[in-house]
Amino acid sequence: MMRAIPVLCVLTLGLTGASMSQDEKKKKLPDPTPRKEAILKTFVAEFVAITPGKDKFPESFMMGSEKGGHDNERPAHKVTFKYSFAMAKYEVTQELFHVVVGMNPAEFVGLRNGIDRVNWNDANLFCEKATKALREAKLIAADERIRLPSEAEWEYCCRASTTTAWSFGDDAKELGKYSWFKDNSAGEDPPVGRKLPNAWGLYDMHGYVWEWCLDAWHPDYKDAPTDGSARTKTDSNDRVLRGGAYPDPPDKQRCAYRHHADPNTRTGAIGFRCVKDKVK
Repeated sequence: MMRAIPVLCVLTLGLTGASMSQDEKKKKLPDPTPRKEAILKTFVAEFVAITPGKDKFPESFMMGSEKGGHDNERPAHKVTFKYSFAMAKYEVTQELFHVVVGMNPAEFVGLRNGIDRVNWNDANLFCEKATKALREAKLIAADERIRLPSEAEWEYCCRASTTTAWSFGDDAKELGKYSWFKDNSAGEDPPVGRKLPNAWGLYDMHGYVWEWCLDAWHPDYKDAPTDGSARTKTDSNDRVLRGGAYPDPPDKQRCAYRHHADPNTRTGAIGFRCVKDKVK
């Protein structure tokens, strides 16, 4: 996976040839615009309904880590959801981003590859435009919307009812079955969903690219919300990133691991996935 190369500007291992520039490689991709309706329908169909308190979805979970982990993952605290939402099965793909926003800024190109090189504002713009397009196409109701997940929603969905370091357990040797990370991504540039999903059918929650969340960054969980909502008030301009990415070691792929960046940051290691819910 070309994504594994720590220096993000290096493009010498692409499948289309070392001498080809990134812009030239993008020109090789077929224009997805004629398939816009089908792509939007696929996007909506790939959401997983999350119904806390019903079926396999617990109403509450413990967010963060009390033992091990890092200081910014503490104090571990109970979060209780009194609402339902839907989480996208996959990170936003390049073809989807293109038909909604009208461009593909990705460094590592592929129609069904996850979008990358999008900052926090780009991700929110996508959500606004996707909401409008899906309402107009009557693919979602007038009171439904697309948005970024809160940090609590993200971790709840990543854990999928587990309390282990990763959604599959505590053995880092198993990570390669579920994640693109630094030990297995060299020479690969895959579409979303190539690895195994977690127990709730969500793919690439570990690794591949970092995922933007709604929340402003705080260095710990002191006074964090306990209802699943995003934490937006802070002295920091940074925004939360979750999940780890292709150049990262197993520790950064853990369910509780937290990262942050300036909202203007764009790299080949940052993308996002979406939530669908009702406007409150």
